[in-house]
Amino acid sequence: MAIAIRDVREHELDSVLALNNAAGPTILPLDSTKVRWFFDNADYFRVAEVDGHIAGFLIALRGNADYESPNYLWFRERYPAFLYIDRIVIAKPYRGLGLGRIFYSDATSYAEVRVPVLACEVFLEPRDDVSVLFHGTYGFHEVGQQIMPGLGKRVSLLAKDLPSFTFVRDTYLLGPMGQLPNQPWLVERVRNGSRTSLRAASGH
Repeated sequence: MAIAIRDVREHELDSVLALNNAAGPTILPLDSTKVRWFFDNADYFRVAEVDGHIAGFLIALRGNADYESPNYLWFRERYPAFLYIDRIVIAKPYRGLGLGRIFYSDATSYAEVRVPVLACEVFLEPRDDVSVLFHGTYGFHEVGQQIMPGLGKRVSLLAKDLPSFTFVRDTYLLGPMGQLPNQPWLVERVRNGSRTSLRAASGH
């Protein structure tokens, strides 16, 4: 089985939309306009490709996005810098393969050289114990709860500290280079036809 985590491609947005809206009640529905908005604006938007088929995706945004999600705004009001995981979806035939942990490891690798905190939420109404346990064992802790406006459902707001960021910040972002090294795995995804510079992507 060949598994690849890579940036989403424009022609795959319809597949992402279909996966999202078939995921169940713990994933908020999307329409084509919102999927396009994520494609144009998300800092992290990657898919899992298994033997040539899209098996899932993860979307995440840093704290400077023009995004109206109440959970995202909760973190933006309290944290100066973070990467917020908006959603992760794994298609049913591919669940149980560990793709969730692979995605979270990849998102952590992206985040820890840019921000000090990885953030997300899980539904408590209905309670998603699989997700609660997954995040707890991956190092997240609850930093708050809220009732989502318009939905009336309670969510647990979770954060994970990324201690590696202090080293990266002091050695590179605030060091003689003033930016991250020019390496392929550190390059930002293309958005709106261009890549964010390493300096800007680093928040420095």
